[in-house]
Amino acid sequence: MLRRDLLDGLDPEQRRVAEALRGPVQVLAGAGTGKTRAITHRIAHGVAEGVYQPTEVLAVTFTTRAAGEMRTRLRDLGAPGVQARTFHAAALRQLRYFWPAIHGTELPQLTESKLGLMAQAVRRLRIGSDQGMLRDLASEIEWAKVSNVSPDDYATVAPRRGREVNGADATTVAHVYGSYEEVKRGAGRMDMEDVLLLTAGLLAEDERVAAQVRRQYKFFVVDEFQDVSPLQSTLLDLWLGGRDEICVVGDPAQTIYSFAGADADFLRRFPQRFEGTTKVELVRNYRSTPEVVAAANGLLAGTSSRGVDLRAQRPSGASVRYLEYDDEVAEAEAVAAEIAKLVADGTPVSEIAVLFRINAQSEAFEDALAARNVPYVIRGAARFFDRQEVRQAITLLRGTARAEGDPDDLVGAVTGTLAGLGWSPEPPTARGAARDRWESLQALVSQAEAYAVDHPGRLGDFVDDLDRRASEQHAPVAGGVTLATMHAAKGLEWDAVFVCGVQEGSLPITFAKTPTEIEEERRLLYVGLTRARLHLRVSWAAARNPGQRRSRKPSRFLDGLRPESSSSFNRPSVTGVRRAQHCRTCGKPLSSAGERKTGRCDGCPAAYDEALFDRLKEWRLERASEAKVPAYVVFTDKTLELIAEHRPDGPGALLRIAGIGAKKAEQYGEDVLAIVSGS
Repeated sequence: MLRRDLLDGLDPEQRRVAEALRGPVQVLAGAGTGKTRAITHRIAHGVAEGVYQPTEVLAVTFTTRAAGEMRTRLRDLGAPGVQARTFHAAALRQLRYFWPAIHGTELPQLTESKLGLMAQAVRRLRIGSDQGMLRDLASEIEWAKVSNVSPDDYATVAPRRGREVNGADATTVAHVYGSYEEVKRGAGRMDMEDVLLLTAGLLAEDERVAAQVRRQYKFFVVDEFQDVSPLQSTLLDLWLGGRDEICVVGDPAQTIYSFAGADADFLRRFPQRFEGTTKVELVRNYRSTPEVVAAANGLLAGTSSRGVDLRAQRPSGASVRYLEYDDEVAEAEAVAAEIAKLVADGTPVSEIAVLFRINAQSEAFEDALAARNVPYVIRGAARFFDRQEVRQAITLLRGTARAEGDPDDLVGAVTGTLAGLGWSPEPPTARGAARDRWESLQALVSQAEAYAVDHPGRLGDFVDDLDRRASEQHAPVAGGVTLATMHAAKGLEWDAVFVCGVQEGSLPITFAKTPTEIEEERRLLYVGLTRARLHLRVSWAAARNPGQRRSRKPSRFLDGLRPESSSSFNRPSVTGVRRAQHCRTCGKPLSSAGERKTGRCDGCPAAYDEALFDRLKEWRLERASEAKVPAYVVFTDKTLELIAEHRPDGPGALLRIAGIGAKKAEQYGEDVLAIVSGS
């Protein structure tokens, strides 16, 4: 490749990065602005110009996937000798080389999981714990170690930092932390944080080691610098040894790992730490349509989370849609129906994603997609019915059903059984494994509440229904629609993105209390929005289950983004046109999603044929009983009301009814049309 070719095709800001061959350099790179392109061309340009020797450059990032992509691009650009590694991989390589020579012993064995050692540490202290608490303790110790907080200092520092482990006070955590370190040393083990700590220790304590590393690496590039922890910053300073040949790249607006020790101030304050910093902002977004970019910019406008103002480079596309649904089942059904339509129109399933705040929210979407035979994959977590706590809960529920038969109170029997696994009416106040476990169990409670509407007292049938759902969703797929949390989606992109569950209590999540924590939740939504290239839908549910009071509110983060007036609000259509905004009976404005769906106030007389509605309900109950599914899975009451009102006379008219997609029309259309025509 000719030298001039390395700069061809770069936009003006990317070219400034590529030409800034000597440090220090700070690059603030907005979402979708081509940061990897800019920094790999910078490295390759420096190699081509003779400024860098390839073996003297260390490019550091946070994931093996990103490091692999960087190595591939550098190889294609004519710089194959450059080292591109994660922090841990780079440190472990140095540690394995120097440790035996310096200490005369083998390097401690790297442990893949802390849980076994953590269990021993807890037993030493005679503290009761379950797997969830062990995982929470392990995560908290990881935070302490990357934040340079020792066991002796933890009990003092943790409360000031707002740290909390469910079921253990700060003093107890400090004791467990100290015990864990003793157990680990006694077993001749090290964990991933030790890799960084021990490497930093070698560099700080042995000048020969430091000098050799600094002779090897003279130029540093650090990607995703907003995610750097205090420990990683310390190691980086030791690598540099007082030099300033460093280029850092990041986006403060995508800081979503503060809870794990990331500190975006290292990126923000970089020019203050390194005098004479060259500062470049990448603002041209090549990923998303102007409509998506406007939503992302609007989300952060006027807030402390604001990063660069993105400027869209794609042609204009579809409007961003903001949609409210009566409940989570309706939300999942609508999303699945829209996805099925996108796939039918030619969008590959691999180019579609459904994003949500926590893993437990995936279950409704898994079920809705499975019902339409749309393949899906879960990213970053097990499928709902594969999760340990869910499998354990179903086993216990099956045992309760066999021992006690059908109870008078199905929901009470479910909650009573799940209480033995740690479920309670109120969620844990802290984040972590305990909260994730509670959310999974709560999803089962919610499913029981929905099932009990049409099947009171049938616990055995409810367990059979759970088994059916599990079996339908376990079919292996080579690829499919991605279901993921917004955390797991960072760094990825799709043609069509559905950001779901964007209601108060879910986003921001309930345990985000302080302004700092709430702003991190805002940035998490920003990450979700900016994953979309062409199509973006944002939705929320007014209730968890069908039939419950619709008391949820859309997230405060959507204020100023979604249309504020009912006349312009973008809602799902009833019969192929925008929903009615005024009651067809009394003419008053409609105030809820349910009223707008039916086109009348809840208190006004029904506009549909009530006798036909009753016959449809009888038919629905028969079909639901045959399939052993809740009645609403066939059709909701609202959909039956619309059928009874509009009296569709053929397949085309049936498909224009809200809640009826191609799959349901195929399954139930002939029956429904026969009932309508025969009435």
